Amino acid sequence: MKVIQFTIPVAAAGSVVIQEDILPYLYNYLHRHQEAQITLIIKGEGTLIVGSTTQPCKAGDVYVIGANQPHMFKSDASHYKNAHEKNIHAIHIFFDHEHALQGALALPEMEAVRKFLQLTRYNLQLPQVAQEKAAADILRLNQLNGVERLLAFLSLLNFFSKQANDWKSLSTGFSRHAYSESEGLRMNDIYQYTLEHYAENITLTKIASVAHLTTYAFCKYFKKHTRKTYLGFLNEIRINEACKKIINGEGESIAAVAYATGYNNPVTFNRVFRKVTGMSPSAYARKYRFGQENAHRSGYVAEWENTF
Repeated sequence: MKVIQFTIPVAAAGSVVIQEDILPYLYNYLHRHQEAQITLIIKGEGTLIVGSTTQPCKAGDVYVIGANQPHMFKSDASHYKNAHEKNIHAIHIFFDHEHALQGALALPEMEAVRKFLQLTRYNLQLPQVAQEKAAADILRLNQLNGVERLLAFLSLLNFFSKQANDWKSLSTGFSRHAYSESEGLRMNDIYQYTLEHYAENITLTKIASVAHLTTYAFCKYFKKHTRKTYLGFLNEIRINEACKKIINGEGESIAAVAYATGYNNPVTFNRVFRKVTGMSPSAYARKYRFGQENAHRSGYVAEWENTF
């Protein structure tokens, strides 16, 4: 199938199309479509790649992805091991504000919404404080049709534009929409291989062969399309996975998490982890796994941190 250009199903059903996915895993191909997209993840976790940004995604997250922005939601590896289970539940809202909704958005009352939608080209993540309200609105939208759905959707956009503050930008300031189909296929192959083999020793020679390029040509190609080195991208993937393992308690020590995510040296892991997240693995564990207060009282935390 063509991984870059994705056609929204039953697009003729209305100006706002909603797709609910209750599946073993997320649609994990790099793709784009002419509609902007709002995604609520109700169940499941994984990695989001959008533009040149890579980060974990999890239940409760709400994203707004701009029109024609290449993106991919890659489910956690555990979802593929239990492919007979319904591991993920997500609701996606697709809308074409530049064409189908242009008339409604041209009204004077929609000025704040228009300004907000201009920001979607940077791709956005809703702040956690607003997730519960947005999730309730999206779930309600999924039950509506016709004019009721359209009005409820405009109300959701109004909430996004006026009451939801401190949106997280998922853009580095560099956006490349004009992927050709062959480029999209190649980037998809690079992303898929990295996500599946991040714990292994991926050499530049190996990943260049996946892209059918020489090592030198691959380095130039990847930097051109992402504005980062492949090693920087690989480190982001590895640290994203390490964060999930720390939160889920999958490692008996920091060293165990380091080895499980492709780092043979815990010192290197600590340095890269701090560079990507802005904190050490032990500080991350105290904050997101054990909780700050419990961490200071628990001897287990120190034992977990120092078991190398």
